[in-house]
Amino acid sequence: LKAQQEQLAAQQAEAQRQAALKAEQERIAAQQAEAQRQAALKAEQERIAAQQAEAQRQAALKAEQERIAAQQAEAQRQAALKAEQERIAAEKAKTEQERLAAEEAEKAKAKAAAAEKTKTEEAEKAKAAAAEKAKTEEAQKTKTAENAKAEDTQKAKVEEPKTAENNTLPQSYVESRSKASTKGSAITDEKNILSQPMDPPLQADTSAKINLTFDAKNYETMTGTVDNKTITYRAFEYIPYVSNPIDIDQQYLNIYVPEEYFNNDTINGYTTQTAPIFMPNSVGGYMPSQPMVPKAENGKPNSALYALSRGYVVASPATRGRTNKASDGNYIGKAPAVIVDLQAATAYLHANDAAMPGNANRIITNGTSAGGAVSLLQGAAGNNVDFQPYLQALGAATAPTDVYASSAYAPITNLDAADMAYEWSYNGITSFDKVSMGQGELPQANISGNAAPPKRTTQRVTLNTDDVAYSNLLKEHFPDYVNNLQLRDSIGRVLRLDKNGDGSFKAYVKAFIIDAINKAQANGTDVSKHTYVIRDPKTGAIKDINWEAYNRFVSRSKAPGAFDSRSNDSGENNLFGTSTSDNNHFTITAALHDTTSNQDVYVENAKIVTMMNPMNYLGSPAATNARYYRIRYGTADSNTSMAIPLIIGTRAQNLGYRVDMATPFNVDHSGDYDLEELFNWMDSIVKNGR
Repeated sequence: LKAQQEQLAAQQAEAQRQAALKAEQERIAAQQAEAQRQAALKAEQERIAAQQAEAQRQAALKAEQERIAAQQAEAQRQAALKAEQERIAAEKAKTEQERLAAEEAEKAKAKAAAAEKTKTEEAEKAKAAAAEKAKTEEAQKTKTAENAKAEDTQKAKVEEPKTAENNTLPQSYVESRSKASTKGSAITDEKNILSQPMDPPLQADTSAKINLTFDAKNYETMTGTVDNKTITYRAFEYIPYVSNPIDIDQQYLNIYVPEEYFNNDTINGYTTQTAPIFMPNSVGGYMPSQPMVPKAENGKPNSALYALSRGYVVASPATRGRTNKASDGNYIGKAPAVIVDLQAATAYLHANDAAMPGNANRIITNGTSAGGAVSLLQGAAGNNVDFQPYLQALGAATAPTDVYASSAYAPITNLDAADMAYEWSYNGITSFDKVSMGQGELPQANISGNAAPPKRTTQRVTLNTDDVAYSNLLKEHFPDYVNNLQLRDSIGRVLRLDKNGDGSFKAYVKAFIIDAINKAQANGTDVSKHTYVIRDPKTGAIKDINWEAYNRFVSRSKAPGAFDSRSNDSGENNLFGTSTSDNNHFTITAALHDTTSNQDVYVENAKIVTMMNPMNYLGSPAATNARYYRIRYGTADSNTSMAIPLIIGTRAQNLGYRVDMATPFNVDHSGDYDLEELFNWMDSIVKNGR
């Protein structure tokens, strides 16, 4: 029994040992499995880490490659820009050399011609002297016959109509006719385009010989209020600025000077010798204008009164306009009368610079609408010989006519290109509200507030098929005009349009609208109703303007032929009349499509049209250009195309002049709405300029 018990105990002990051994083996196996799992996990982690490291390396490599590519692209762009700038400089240098060479050649040619003429004249004189005695009787007979013939010729000349052969057209009639579309037009084979002969420079019937010396004793002391501060100034009024005025009621100047300058005091850092001269005009619609008088309007100072508070001398002229007539019924204010009068007033200021307060070398002009146009023309056309015969006929002071800077609000300018630009903007808009005005009248801009004056009664107008065809024609011509200008943006890129009117120039114009909206938003203006704005769906930032929707929102206010009307009845047609003809076309296109005649149609003389456009004088070596320009044209203004003021400003920028150009958001046809900003700009160019 004991043996059995020991055997059983031994078996149990063996079983326990076997169980313990098995448990140990299982534990060891589990450990090994865990070790393998951990090793596999570690290997996987290392693999993933390696993949991530490789991805990071690849990303870094790609970023570096992109950076290097960007650097290379920028270097190429800079090199191209530099090359383009060098090309432009070389072209300018070449052009200047060619011009100088041509001038020298012309001088040599003229000298040789003069010598040849003198030689010929001397030979003819000798020959005539030798034959004079023998031919006296025959000469007398010839003279009698010629007198009779001259009488017949003069009689025929009085009776016969004007002919195209006697006048020079502003541009090739044949070329323009070949390019002009006849779709729905009134062109006939019989229509003749005739150029109006130029009126000689107008002068008074009698010589007044008015003294043009400034009289410092002839004044009245006046006061005004700006920001609750009393402004005391001396008013020198009704000063003729020409010695032989045609219309003394339209050719005089008012000068206003802060009283401080007569007490050797300073204002805004200016003294009686250094004070700039602010020269605002009140021209509107190219009509006759009177000087701007310092006063408050709607509780706010006008620009003349505000200028005095800032230490400026104010010189504001009256000017002739397109409706002025003499006692004999002849017109005396047609183009170029308004710019001639403004230049005469400028010459008066230069001539009297030593005798009156203010610095005539710091004259800054300002105007709105047509006044903005002639302000820009003053800036561009200083001292040009085109105007000298007109100034001399009036007895203007023999002095410079250039100005230091020009400010323009909503300028109605570049008239001979404005019809094309208008249809580039508003083509496709066939129904609009037309303001009812008198014949030949233009909208008058508000020059004291932020909104245009209340509009007169309007009528809804729908364009007919002929109008639409004419709109299409004008729009088609605009890209060629823009491309020929070779304008460039601020980084030197050429601004162009394709045949559809799209391209970098359109993007350039839209960028001004976008900038205006961004500024308005930053100032808290709600722009949500302006659905022509295209935004980035993620950021909300403005990325583009729907051009057609924008122009529909603003809407046209004039029919195609907005300036040179096909019916020859616009205010601009009235501007380009002559002393005896009230209205004239001033573009070949409008004359070809004239709706009033199928035969003879007259176009204003090319020289007069040239004299009214600042684009013809900017950059001209024969003119003294102002070096500073400030241009404002509101985004809600449809009195011309926004392209027109931007073209003028961009041309000035490309010439190296300093231009402050903007399109204030939702501003209509108005001016002088940001006087503090205007005079801050004026101070900056006077105090920091050269």
